Amino acid sequence: MDRRSFLAGAAALGLAAPARAETVKVRIGVGGKPLLYYLPLTIAEKKGYFVEEGVEAEINDFGGGARSLQALIGGSVDVVTGAYEHTIRMQAKGQDVRAVCELGRYPAIVIAVRKDLAGTVRGPGDLKGRKIGVTAPGSSTALAVQYAMIKAGLKATDAPLIGVGGGAGAIAAMKKGEIDAISHLDPVIAKLEADGDIAVMIDTRTEAGTRALFGGPNPAAVVYTKQDWIERHAAATQKVVNAFAKSLKWLAAATPEEVADTVPPAYHFGDRPLYVQAVKNSLESYSRTGIPSQEGMASVLDLVRTLDPELQGAKIDLAATLEDRFIRKAMG
Repeated sequence: MDRRSFLAGAAALGLAAPARAETVKVRIGVGGKPLLYYLPLTIAEKKGYFVEEGVEAEINDFGGGARSLQALIGGSVDVVTGAYEHTIRMQAKGQDVRAVCELGRYPAIVIAVRKDLAGTVRGPGDLKGRKIGVTAPGSSTALAVQYAMIKAGLKATDAPLIGVGGGAGAIAAMKKGEIDAISHLDPVIAKLEADGDIAVMIDTRTEAGTRALFGGPNPAAVVYTKQDWIERHAAATQKVVNAFAKSLKWLAAATPEEVADTVPPAYHFGDRPLYVQAVKNSLESYSRTGIPSQEGMASVLDLVRTLDPELQGAKIDLAATLEDRFIRKAMG
């Protein structure tokens, strides 16, 4: 039977193709969308995975993870791609915020010093009094450098943190000498490295570098939202997670060149080969399963407890920071 006859017969029997899934609008917050930390979001957008899943994604870029979190708590976004540690902090404050999908299994944060200071500032222990550029105070880039300072015997407050955003502004701040050191992500770090502006001290783009700083795996970007939103919008949550799952699967097989072809050209900072190298540096950091490990979650809890005295005595239920049923279904 040819296809036309089959379809005609199917229609007559009431077996017409199913109607397209109903579209849901979801407002997504992100803290520095061009950063490779959040690459799975851009891939889901540009590869059409949100559209395929029936999600009309309204993406709001706040320039820093702490601001994305504020938007979620304030109700101006529904879902955030942001650092896993925010779920722990919110639980301690009585807010039920849960990760529904892991995007990054390593933080991919690099801590570096301005090249002309490299002889004086040899490690995090030498950062006292130095101006340190981060995406935004309170964001994962800020916490990572504060944690490194504490491990080196300093206090988290021993150096001022300067919010420089997630893009070209961060590069300009270093080039103009407005900051002495930086805790940031690719492609910003790759650009500063290539131009000879910085000397790298700590690199968590790899498993080895992550273990060196945190003592184990350390889940980074996740998709998180309020538990009551999950309960009221379970179908929408599944659609969003499905899109991110497709993104992670695509990234696991993609070449750096394919990634560069997919993202907006503005993400390249005018240097496509450099962006390709930045992606190559960071590809290892993306989650393969979408589910953070128990060891990694415990490592992040140790991080936030070290940085925040208020959390040292707080009872934290790590199981309540993760709602993994959606990603398990999406990954099959």
